Amino acid sequence: MKIMIAYDGSRNARLALAQTITMFRDLKPVITLVAVAENPRDITSGNEDMFQEEVADLKKHIAEAMEVCEQEQISAENMLLEGDARKMLLFAAEKKIHPDMLVIARHSHEPDGGFIARSLTYFVDELDYMTFGSVSSFLARRIQCPLLILPSR
Repeated sequence: MKIMIAYDGSRNARLALAQTITMFRDLKPVITLVAVAENPRDITSGNEDMFQEEVADLKKHIAEAMEVCEQEQISAENMLLEGDARKMLLFAAEKKIHPDMLVIARHSHEPDGGFIARSLTYFVDELDYMTFGSVSSFLARRIQCPLLILPSR
């Protein structure tokens, strides 16, 4: 079984990796970790520096995740792409990896505060969805393989 995990090194991505290993270990999966570095919107030196930092961070996170897979005796490979995360994940799934399942972790905007903070967060989430969409909703509408969206905790 080939499983592709959208991996950015975040807490939710690490949890998604752990949950995927737990759920599918018996099927002896080959996990492909795919990270995407977003291209800078302009080519100023400051943005280029930030982009290079992001690439270095992603490489570090992928290396840590590969160690986890090795410790768990799970076959794993990785891929680092550049561009729009939504489009590059779709590209990787449909043109490169052809996974049996794509796993992504939903980002958490969980508020720490009370009713007002939660209400504001839900409003911002809705506005974000209406204006930009999210990676998970983009992929849910387009991907041609089973998609597992793991909730944040």
